[in-house]
Amino acid sequence: MKKWMLSLIAVPALLFGCSEESKVDTIDNGNMPQEVIVEIQTPKEVNVNEEVELVAYVTQVGEAVDDGSVQFEVWESGFRDKGHMIDGTLDKDGVYRAQFTFDHDGVYYMFAHTNARGLHVMPKQQITVGNPDMSKVLDDKSSNSMNHGAGHGEGHEDSEDEGEENHNN
Repeated sequence: MKKWMLSLIAVPALLFGCSEESKVDTIDNGNMPQEVIVEIQTPKEVNVNEEVELVAYVTQVGEAVDDGSVQFEVWESGFRDKGHMIDGTLDKDGVYRAQFTFDHDGVYYMFAHTNARGLHVMPKQQITVGNPDMSKVLDDKSSNSMNHGAGHGEGHEDSEDEGEENHNN
């Protein structure tokens, strides 16, 4: 019985001591973190077979975020399951960049998966490549943007029937 009572006192004391070290506000520790803003600066219209710079500008409370990570997810409309994940590299002052080449005309989408200061932010942008035949463009069913707290964002949250359509090129 004494051991059990001692553990009731010791465990909260240890947890209290550990909580003092955490300085990052996260939803998990009960503090609401300041919003992380991700501004996609990639052109909305690009040429086929021309290297394109994927760019995301990340800020929090008006200041550049240089301690985050950005991964660009690019897919042709209707074919998210065949998309590409490209790691962004911090250039300077909260600007993350990556290179990508679109090999044929089409309507594409890009998420800038951003992990910064305990948050996962996923702004989305449509990119028109070349001169696509809009009558052959498939609808994209993924949401326009998602914001998540720490620990979320692994994998795709969209569970709609994205992979059931056939790709006709």
